[in-house]
Amino acid sequence: MATSHISKKYVSDCQHLQHYFSGNEASSSKKMMEILTSRKPEDYKLIRQTYSALYNSDLLYMLSGIKRHKNLAMVAYLRICEPHERDAQSLRGGLVGSCVDLNTITEILCTRSTLDLQNVRQAYLTKYNADIGQDVVLKTNGNTKEVFRAILNSTRFSGARVDASMAMCDAKMIYEAMESGKSIDRKTIFSIISQRNSGQLKAILQAYKQLYGHDFSQSLKQTKSGEFGKELLVIIKCIQYPEKHFAKQLQRAVEKGSAQEALIRVVSTRAGSDIKGIKTAFSAKTGWSLESLVRSEFSNTENGNGLVADVLVGLLK
Repeated sequence: MATSHISKKYVSDCQHLQHYFSGNEASSSKKMMEILTSRKPEDYKLIRQTYSALYNSDLLYMLSGIKRHKNLAMVAYLRICEPHERDAQSLRGGLVGSCVDLNTITEILCTRSTLDLQNVRQAYLTKYNADIGQDVVLKTNGNTKEVFRAILNSTRFSGARVDASMAMCDAKMIYEAMESGKSIDRKTIFSIISQRNSGQLKAILQAYKQLYGHDFSQSLKQTKSGEFGKELLVIIKCIQYPEKHFAKQLQRAVEKGSAQEALIRVVSTRAGSDIKGIKTAFSAKTGWSLESLVRSEFSNTENGNGLVADVLVGLLK
């Protein structure tokens, strides 16, 4: 990209990002707010390209090395990084190391569309020269591994419209797999999950409730489902009600005293998609508004936290 042909808008954005994270905070705060709350995904892609042309450096690499304004740099990183790249990195982080982060894996595999997951798989392959499906199977165990495998296999089925009649039939098959016999027919459940895309899976869960008067998750709480039910329950609830899942994750983070990082991650990545539903679910669950939680958690305005609060509240609107 020749600098003479770069849009002045993106040049200005890059200069303000560079100035702010180089220590010129006062002159760039208002502009930073605008950049991190008002730009679209396609804008961020061009900002990255422009920054590379201007400074011969990777913007994301620069942001990942920031210490003084770590929280704001994290917000900027999550906003500017392309979603499928970000998810691929998060999955890698959740799989590598001595302790597998099942929450991160569940969150990504169960709240992204089939097309999103296809893009994540490709980004994972490109960046790490590895297949995400193989890594997930290698690092996870038992029923959780089988469910994740089924979800990843379902990414083969994309683009099709939701079939309400098929959803009804599948819901009946799942009911029979749960209720008939002394034990659950896991093979049938895994088979259905692995052959339906994300939109169809949600339709199946809706049909199940319509037919039997309660969520599939209620059936999983039955005693005979055992460990299988417990492991599948979290995943199914995440697929069916992602906004409630995120609200619960935020509530747990508050209880553990780690709400700042959770707020940055959830608000930065879900803004523009289902953040309004998350706000509603969180308020119903805790009696708090997410806006008030953000202000409370980032009340210390040192090291750019005041701007972090402003940005997150801006993204919540």
